[in-house]
Amino acid sequence: MRIVVCIKQVPSTNEVRLDPETHTILRDGRQSVVNPFDAHAIEEAVRWKEARGGSVLAVSMGIPAVEELLRDALARGADEAVLLTDRAFAGADTLATSRTLAAGIRRAGPFDLILCGKMAVDGDTAQIGPELAEQLGIPHLTDVDAILSVEEGRVTVSRRGENGPETAQAALPALLTLTREINVPRMPDLTGVRRSLTAPFVRWGADDLDVDPARCGLKGSPTQVVRTFVPRRERETVFLEGAPAQQAAQMLEIVREVLS
Repeated sequence: MRIVVCIKQVPSTNEVRLDPETHTILRDGRQSVVNPFDAHAIEEAVRWKEARGGSVLAVSMGIPAVEELLRDALARGADEAVLLTDRAFAGADTLATSRTLAAGIRRAGPFDLILCGKMAVDGDTAQIGPELAEQLGIPHLTDVDAILSVEEGRVTVSRRGENGPETAQAALPALLTLTREINVPRMPDLTGVRRSLTAPFVRWGADDLDVDPARCGLKGSPTQVVRTFVPRRERETVFLEGAPAQQAAQMLEIVREVLS
């Protein structure tokens, strides 16, 4: 069984820097980490490989510095990695990103299962997984908290439905988006780190993929952000004086002003 894991780079802090002209998130590689939900996807793929054999391919689209994050995936047990990097991919919304990822996965060869994190913690759209599945023409299941079985050409999972937990199936090849409850990611060990330095690793640009440059990056993004801003947080300290009853009355008045 060949499993593909999609990985995204996110800031390691709560501070998200925006391009003042394009209003897209700036990703310069500094203080970046693997998207936390994607770490669970890496772990689940490696667990299934260890239990049933096969291989794990880690794929990401981003700037050259994302190579470090893919090396981390290799250290955690992935067998090979592909980085899709090109200036033509910059500024992509979720649709343009899914197109590029789909092109990279097609070139990488046949697969049985694609695992993605439920969402990215910087964008919170949860759109990449389903859009990627649609680009590839395969079924998908979201919010998966357990993979119950992969047999007879089908994957059976436990997932969070609108009315609570439910069991669902999809024909292979399929794509799953995973929640944090599915597992506890392992940390790379020394053997894994050493292996990650020599494991198969390729970089593909726009010229290497079957993609239309007009449908990639900012040019191929139908979502246009017209305005972004940082919320202002203002605080004012008010000292309450007098007896407890007087302080309670002052507090009630403050609450009324805030709610009015």
